[in-house]
Amino acid sequence: MSTLDWYILAITLVGIVLYGLYKSTATKNIDGYFRGNQSMPWYLVLLGIVGTQASAITFISAPGQAFTDGMRFVQYYFGLPLAMIVICIFFVPKFQQLNVYTAYEYLEQRFNKNTRTFTAFLFLLGRGLSTGVSIYAPSLILSSLFGWNIFVTNCIMGGIVIIYTVSGGAKAVAYTQQLQLLIIFSGLAYCGYYLVSHLPENYSFNHSLRIAGLHEKMNIITTGVSNGTFQWKDKYNIVSGLVGGFFLALSYFGTDQSQVGRYLSGKNIRETKLGLLMNGVVKIPMQLGILLLGILLLAYYQFAPQPIFYNTAAVSNVTDTAALKQLWRIEKSFGANQQLLAEETHHFVATSDATPSNTEQARALIAEQQTLRKQYKQILTNAGVADTNDTNYIFLHFIKTTLPSGLVGLLIAIIFLAAWGSIAAALNALASSTLVDFVVPFSSAPLSEKQEYVYAKWITLAWGIFCVIVAQFSSALGSLIEAVNILGSLFYGVILGIFLVAFMAPKVTGKTVFTVALISEFIVVLLFTLDYNGIIGLGFLWLNVVGALLVYILSLAYTLITKSGKTLSLRS
Repeated sequence: MSTLDWYILAITLVGIVLYGLYKSTATKNIDGYFRGNQSMPWYLVLLGIVGTQASAITFISAPGQAFTDGMRFVQYYFGLPLAMIVICIFFVPKFQQLNVYTAYEYLEQRFNKNTRTFTAFLFLLGRGLSTGVSIYAPSLILSSLFGWNIFVTNCIMGGIVIIYTVSGGAKAVAYTQQLQLLIIFSGLAYCGYYLVSHLPENYSFNHSLRIAGLHEKMNIITTGVSNGTFQWKDKYNIVSGLVGGFFLALSYFGTDQSQVGRYLSGKNIRETKLGLLMNGVVKIPMQLGILLLGILLLAYYQFAPQPIFYNTAAVSNVTDTAALKQLWRIEKSFGANQQLLAEETHHFVATSDATPSNTEQARALIAEQQTLRKQYKQILTNAGVADTNDTNYIFLHFIKTTLPSGLVGLLIAIIFLAAWGSIAAALNALASSTLVDFVVPFSSAPLSEKQEYVYAKWITLAWGIFCVIVAQFSSALGSLIEAVNILGSLFYGVILGIFLVAFMAPKVTGKTVFTVALISEFIVVLLFTLDYNGIIGLGFLWLNVVGALLVYILSLAYTLITKSGKTLSLRS
């Protein structure tokens, strides 16, 4: 990076930290530290929700996801608006009525301490692991761009965000997210403008969409049906998005403390509901816009030089001479292919109605390009390269090699800010659940307000260290945006099932739901293991549906059977 880029990066990041500390005038108790004294208007609730969900992983991985797999990932969010409505009807009034700090306090009142503790444990495990991945994502930028040691970079990245989260609490998180998102979306909008403006002369945004269609990447709606059969393993389609996405969003926004904590800080129930409903309105267009960056990148690279493999640092580590010769030959073939494809693309765009033969020739070159990439990755694997999924590096490569001085620093700062927003909210949530659901209930003596406040800071620090440790082992997870969602799907379904029983099955006891939840979580992990090893075919989004329905249906069935047995025994 240039000197100007370094100045912009440093000023932006330091400014955000100082701004967060300045605005965090929380009182010295856990209400101020975890809920910001419940003073947030709806737009801060909205920005907190969006900023917590849209981590650096979203901005690093989503454009690459669209570049390689098309727009179908947006279907993952189709169930979210309905989930927001359900949460506003059932979850928010209950949480506000009970004046809770965490969502899991309600479960002890409804069931028992075991159920509350187990549910909070699932949240802590899932969110702790996911936050570790969120720390790794921006660290990946620094290590890729500057060749820094990834393990040291993880420590630096985690350490900086821990500082203002430990010091400022919920208000520091809320106010920094407000400024962060303003900078993020301004920078990304300019990045999209830059891509369109640097296409060949007389090319427009619409031409980018046509080129993406030629590559079959404009697959916004897919049915998941192939050869007359629904493919359960297909991760992103309209059915899995509406059903699986609904259950995942319902669990994430309704029961995950990192989100519940954002809207528990609302000044009243109206502001909280308005923030949630607006999230349901803006989230799909927002994600569509981020994915469109990947489509614009695809169009841009039809005419600009592009690497066959975007993680160029990994290629530079290959030392085997025979492998290097093979890689060079494939790179040469890829370059020739790209020239021919650029010519065919020009011809395709120039014709208002592309002929079948023209489209067929272009798609044959595209297929050849994909084959060359697979061969290249196979050689890298044989040469000892552990991670050959370069999805996370596509947008980074563009930033590093193409953008002008000044904008590079801003884009890097944007990815840092996105990471800090979600990490800070997660650390605050992890600390609140640990203190409220574990430390206070199991303390041998009541804690004073001062003790709770001090404990809250130390617990936040401890979770920050844990997440940095997790980040050190996140390098082999492939697409980071998928990795985070898979981790959530392992736990969210069961957590949601417990809350559904609490709200909708008044006759189910705590002992029953606790036992069923343990069994259901074991089944979910077993199904994931079988799917991971290729024994069954089940997309990860369906784990949320399976987990929730298992807990709900088995709890009702067990209650019905035991009550019927007691009735029969009494009559006999």
